[in-house]
Order: sequence, then C-alpha cells, then structure tokens
Amino acid sequence: MNVTVVPQSLDRFTEVWMMDFEFIARPGEHPVPVCLVALEMRSGLEVRRWSDQMTDPLPISSDSVVVAYYAPAELGCYLAMGWPMPANVLDLFAEFRIFCNGRERQLGILAQSLLGALAHFGLSHLDPGVKTHWRDRIIAGGPYSDDDRQGILDYCATDVEALCHLLPKLVERLERRPYWLEHALLRGRYMRAVACMEHAGTPLDMSMLAKLISGWSAIKAGLIAEIQARYPIFDGTTLRSALFEGWLMNEGIPWPRTESGRLSMSDDTFKAMAKSYPIVAPLGELRANLSKLRLTELAAGTDGRNRTMLSPFRARTGRNAPSASKFIFAPSVWLRSLVMPRPGSVLVYIDYSSQEIGIAAALSGDEAMIRAYQSGDPYMAFAKDANLVPPEATKATHKAMRDRCKAIVLGTLYGMQAESLAESLGIPVCEARSLLRAHRRTYSTFWAWSQRVMDSAMLTGFIDTCFGWRLHVTADTRPTSLLNHPMQAHGAEILRLACSLVTEAGVTVCAPVHDALLIEVPEDRVDEVVDLTRALMGEASKVVLAGFEIRTDFEVIRYPDRYCDPRGEGMWSTVTGIVARLESAGRGHDSGTQILDAPIASV
Repeated sequence: MNVTVVPQSLDRFTEVWMMDFEFIARPGEHPVPVCLVALEMRSGLEVRRWSDQMTDPLPISSDSVVVAYYAPAELGCYLAMGWPMPANVLDLFAEFRIFCNGRERQLGILAQSLLGALAHFGLSHLDPGVKTHWRDRIIAGGPYSDDDRQGILDYCATDVEALCHLLPKLVERLERRPYWLEHALLRGRYMRAVACMEHAGTPLDMSMLAKLISGWSAIKAGLIAEIQARYPIFDGTTLRSALFEGWLMNEGIPWPRTESGRLSMSDDTFKAMAKSYPIVAPLGELRANLSKLRLTELAAGTDGRNRTMLSPFRARTGRNAPSASKFIFAPSVWLRSLVMPRPGSVLVYIDYSSQEIGIAAALSGDEAMIRAYQSGDPYMAFAKDANLVPPEATKATHKAMRDRCKAIVLGTLYGMQAESLAESLGIPVCEARSLLRAHRRTYSTFWAWSQRVMDSAMLTGFIDTCFGWRLHVTADTRPTSLLNHPMQAHGAEILRLACSLVTEAGVTVCAPVHDALLIEVPEDRVDEVVDLTRALMGEASKVVLAGFEIRTDFEVIRYPDRYCDPRGEGMWSTVTGIVARLESAGRGHDSGTQILDAPIASV
C-alpha cells in the first residue's frame, strides 16, 4: 500500500493508525462487522482481518491515534465486538466539515462523503461503480466465497489508503489554526460518545408501535373525524383555504400570507404560529401526520430499541442532524410517547434550562441579562427590568405580558424584526417596535456584543466557537443568520462535551435531544446517577462558557409510565383513543379507509 508522510503535527503520537471496517447494519440493529483493514502509517504495518479473526482487539496503545472518516461507524464495530475504545480519535469527516462549512457551493463540494472529500482535493479514489458493487455484495450478506473475501478486503483497503492521502491535505489547511489538534481530538472524543449512544439506543413500546403501523389508515380517518368538530375546515381529506380563513377570522388569529396574498400553508408557518396561538398546534400536527409521517421507517431493532445514525456535525452550527423519519425524537412530538423504560430500569430526561439565553448572557457579559437568567425566569425578569410589569409581578398575575416577553427574548436571538414580532403576537407593528427598543435598552451590552460578532464575521470571513467549530461567511451568507449562530454553536459545544463526560463516566445515554440527554439508569441508582449526570452537564457548560453554568431540569420516567412531551400529549391521547376504539370494534387495517392514504391537500 502506498503510504504518505505523517504530518508533523501528529508527532506527539507514537503510532498513527488508519482504520476502516466493512459491516452490515440493519435498521435499528447493532452493526455486524464483516472485515477490518488497519494501517499504521509510520511502520507501514497493515492488518487485515475477516470477521472470524476479530476475537482480540488491535494492539493500539494509549499514546497512539486512530484516524477514520465518520468514526462512529468504526467505533460502533468496536462496541459490537466488546473491544475497548481507542484513547485518541481523529475523525476526518468532522475536520472536512470544518474546512467547508458554509462554503460548499463556493468550493464546488457536491458531497461530504469520503469520495466527496477526495474529489475536492483532486485525490484518486475507487470508481463509484466498483464501490457500489462491493457495498451491495457486503450488504447481501454471507456466505462469502474466497474471491468475495479477497475482493471485499481489497475494497476496504482502498478506503484506508484514501485516508492516508486525505490526512495530510486536510492537516495542511487546518494546522495553522491555534489549538487545531486539541480541538480535533475533542471532536474525536465526541465521536466516541456518539458511538456509545448509537449503540445503546432508546427503548420503545413495540406493542403500541405495531398497533399504530397496522392500523394507520383507520387512525388517520379517525383523526380527521376527531378534529373536524373543533376545526370545521375540511372537505373530506382536503383542507379548504376558504374555510380555514373563516375559522382564523373567528378565532382572531392574524395568519401570514404569501407574496400572492394566499394564506401561507408551510409547516414552518404552522410551527411558528402555534407558539403564539396554541390552538393552532393540533391542526399543524394533523397536517404533518397525514402528509409526512412514515411509521414504518422508524428504526427499531429486534430488541425494541430505536437506533440510527446521529449524524453529528451535519448542521452548520455543528449540531447533530439525525434522520427525520428514523430517529424517535425527530418526527411529530406525540410519537415520543412510544419511548418507554424497561422493567428494572428508569429513563431520565435531563435538559438545559433556557440554554440559549444563558449562553447569550455569558458570551456577551451583559450583567443585566446574566441576572435575568440567574433569576430562574428570564422572561419575567426582562418584563420587570424593562418596566413592562410592576416589581411584584409573577407568572400567574401577568401571564400575557410574560408570554409576550418570552417571544421577544427568544426572537431577538434570531434577529426577529418588528413586523415578524407583531405578526406572531397579533399586535400593532408600532407596539412591537416599542418592545424591541425596550429590549435593546435593557440589554445594551448584549446588543453591542452581537453587533461586534456580526461585524467581525463579515470582515474576517468566518466565525468560530471556543473549540474551533468554524462557519465560513461568504457573499451568500445572510447577516441576520449570524446573530443566533454563537448561541447555537456554543450550545452544540456544550452538549458534545456533556455527552463525552457522561458516557465516559459509565452512564448509559440513550440519545441526545438538542439541548438534553435521555439516560437509562438502574432503578436502585436513580438519585446517584442523576446527580452525577447533572453535575457533569453543568461542568460542560462551565468549561465552554468560562465558568458560567447553565442550569438543568430533569424528569424521571418509571415503568410502566412512558415519556410524554407536553406539546404532543393531546395528539397521543387522541390517537390511542382511536386505537382503543378500533380494537374494541375488531377493525383491521383494511377497514375501508384506503382513500386516506394519500397526503392531505390544501386548496
């Protein structure tokens, strides 16, 4: 194998191992390793192993580094075989994402796969047709002939050789940045945590999932019938715009319109309006469920656990971007009630409280915003600081104004303008402008910092987090999109470090959920493990925010209870009620409801 020179920045490591597994991964299941090829770059030692030769782990020392492209795939095979994790991981996928994040179009990068990275740097790679042939042969499963084995091992070796050539190209472009390697190893550390979380998975109520899948056509018919009484806007399975507009007028809801003057019927519009007008939420849920929900795509293993790629670093902010149809926390929120602990175990959902506001306060150093966050209710604190309510006001006595202030506090982090604020709150634009001016007066230090961050990003062409996650700013970048980036990107840094600390402490993390962790705990250790996890999550925030701690809240779910997201509680109750009635009536999934299989239309 043709080996390139090891970059000098990796001199601290005694060995540099390039590694690639071929494996079979069925939806929801652990990977089944087929073969492994590993190469130590300095010595040129190559190791090739077939599945029946993987009883012992590779002899990789703690002062060596393992290099891979999307390391959770390789590390998932480690876990499937019961091998100890390597101490140091360098993931070239994460580093390539940093190299191109935000400027993919300008660089002409068509894909962020290994082939895409090789193509960008002009490096030779296996013909895509050949690659597809061997990938399909691997997925088809055994038995494999001697020729198959040799061909698959050779195919695997081409990816290892590709890593050898890609490594110096990437390092050459990244190593000039301060602390690049330390930051890269921190990202590799997170990839180890990702492998652990993907391996653990989230326990589901498989009995209820089976009922939902088999009776989905009848359930959809029942949902239409249930909602028609409260929302008389359907004609059969079609949502009529004229009826919807009349209903909105009766409810006093100012609905956004398109440039042509028609009511906006996008999912984003329904989500945004539901925040200000909760009565809209069930309607938005229904439309999403009838048109997009694909229950059969939810990745559930034979052991009843949801497992899928968490796709770390896919988002521009560095956050995870798992499949919207395969990950239990990605589709409609009511489906999260399928999450259910096993007997003897407890699930605990631990989330950061008002994370973005706390991050904004910490990064900007705005003392007034810091006090507001530390009060425990930053929305009411803003209302008081801005003299919008009396000092003795509470959430109970001034709920309406607190709700307005919540929209302002959160909206300003995204650069919300007066027109959008007025539309979402149903107030005159002049009043919205007055509220935004009050926010600027109250948190003037934050606003000055935010402007400096945006100006710096536009001048330098990039914006970094404390650990070096970079968004490149181009002529296509909207300045307002930079306003919330520091909060989102540092929120991602906090969660990544929290996942690393918690998994390394031996806690089973089933899934990361934006700014929260779902952990699984033995019934007799709940208090101990929850205290440990919260402490580590707090420590992660203090590391990222120079000593400022983001609070955490938690919810304990004990068998036979199930996880429940308040936003989906009504829909879950409605759906399960329909399921119960169908079971009582003895109706099957072919109960005369096939006309509802088509997506819901809007006319």
